[in-house]
Amino acid sequence: MLSVKQVLDRFYSEYNFKERILHDPIEFPHRYKRREDIEVAGFIASCFAYGKVGLFKPVIEKILSAMRGSPYNFLMEFKVRKDGRLFSGINYRFNKNKDIVCLLHIISALLRSHKSIENVFKSFYKKTDSDTGNALTGLIDYALKTDTADVYGKNLKHGGLLQFFPSPSKGSACKRMNLFLRWMIRNKDIDFGVWKDIPANKLVIPLDTHIARISRCLGFTRRKSQDWKMAVEITNALKKLDSDDPLKYDFAMCHYGISGLCGPKDSINDSRCRECLLKKGVLRQRN
Repeated sequence: MLSVKQVLDRFYSEYNFKERILHDPIEFPHRYKRREDIEVAGFIASCFAYGKVGLFKPVIEKILSAMRGSPYNFLMEFKVRKDGRLFSGINYRFNKNKDIVCLLHIISALLRSHKSIENVFKSFYKKTDSDTGNALTGLIDYALKTDTADVYGKNLKHGGLLQFFPSPSKGSACKRMNLFLRWMIRNKDIDFGVWKDIPANKLVIPLDTHIARISRCLGFTRRKSQDWKMAVEITNALKKLDSDDPLKYDFAMCHYGISGLCGPKDSINDSRCRECLLKKGVLRQRN
């Protein structure tokens, strides 16, 4: 009987990364060659990566299509009054049109002040940090200090805008931000690795319902709330399987959940659960 590590390693080695690109928001930054455009397109794409893929992808498409081939160059010169109208009518779930324009306004402010989002992030990152949580908190706090009066008429932070900027300091699992960081820092498979000098083992897993469910089943976490602490706990468990690149298992676990191989509830009466290769691996490791 295979161990959990052997099963996950097999899933990882057999994973079709090229096919994943076609069904994942990472498709958008993959359209660009310059690291500056990859970073900006990646940040925008990750911000909208919630809900059904078929619903958020057209929104990202509209936004990036208006940026004349270079998201970085466009936002370096972005002016709300002149350019905001290009995004008129674009809304997505919790994010109203002005929230989306304000997101672009904030990214523009970060680029003008630091030349890149990476530079903002690294200004808060310390090599002694156990993970990227402190630096992510710093990035989010800094971004939200941007004056939004040009968009809202007053320096406001509406709920639809704050939804783009979750923070570890507030307990959020920060799935979309951790997804963006994985794209930028990890340099394998479909990830870009355009941010240098931050080890891949400092990343925290992009936690969603699939990862949470499978992780509870495998004993990677006992927590009930899908929050930052759960994401860190699962990541630390995965480090025991691969200390250098724990997030490589994100692909295998997420795919296992989405594929339907793992049911919505773990139950001894569910045939899928009884036959689960991962669960059998756990039992072997415990015995």
